[in-house]
Amino acid sequence: MRIGAHVSSAGGLDKAIDRAVALECETVQLFASPPQGWAMKPPSPEVVAAFRQKAEAAGLAGWCFFHGVYLVNLATENPEHLAKGVASLSFYLNVCHQTGVKGVIFHVGSHKGAGFATVLPQIAGAMRQVLANAPGDAWLIIENNAGQGQQIAGNFAEIGRIMDAVESPRVKVCLDTCHSLSSGYDLRSESGVAAAMDEFQREVGWEHLVAVHANDSKAPLGAGVDRHENIGDGYLGLDGFRAIMGHPAFRDVPFMLEVPGIEGAGPDAENMRRLRELRSIALG
Repeated sequence: MRIGAHVSSAGGLDKAIDRAVALECETVQLFASPPQGWAMKPPSPEVVAAFRQKAEAAGLAGWCFFHGVYLVNLATENPEHLAKGVASLSFYLNVCHQTGVKGVIFHVGSHKGAGFATVLPQIAGAMRQVLANAPGDAWLIIENNAGQGQQIAGNFAEIGRIMDAVESPRVKVCLDTCHSLSSGYDLRSESGVAAAMDEFQREVGWEHLVAVHANDSKAPLGAGVDRHENIGDGYLGLDGFRAIMGHPAFRDVPFMLEVPGIEGAGPDAENMRRLRELRSIALG
């Protein structure tokens, strides 16, 4: 169970490794392009080489993840927007192949009232196209959402149905703890975590869980809003994280912070310390 964080890649992908080392990360997440746009500039051979060298030296090789851009919506009714989403995810997977990054974590999007069943074939087709566009074995990783509005993958059943429709061993899952609580999964106690992960096992399978976004929640159980909080300062609380980290489904899964930070500057040393202490307690 490695502990890490999302860090900035400003100045080049390799600079993210420098920032991860400063936080003593054992795993790391970063963007390969600006998250609010469609720009896709491949990293130079020099940056790729520096990234690989630094990741290897830091013990992070094989433990790096990308997060996809926020504009992706594979359920959109707009063909141009769909094509851009497929292109963006394909770009990310190809950069994974270049850099040795494990995969890209992404939000599926919103059906905008059309209904999940209606858009499922389009989502599956788009994901198959992304995988066909990208060589290698990098993962396409679905992140659960906070249950807001008409967003897709707010429950484990929808994630399982997408995976069944795509039928690829390269499709994996990232569980966000804040999103899970907000979408109605009570992760505040051992019994709640056990019930949630029993459902995850039935609908998805623990073997497909490859990453955790470790975030407390500013919103209560079932609120249906995405509001991250620092570890222990929200509605999940320290007891919730102890229960999560003590469950066998998470034993070998990397945990990555996406918290606001004590000073509001993102994941920081204090949140890393809290999560390491919780790991020590949970794993004995």
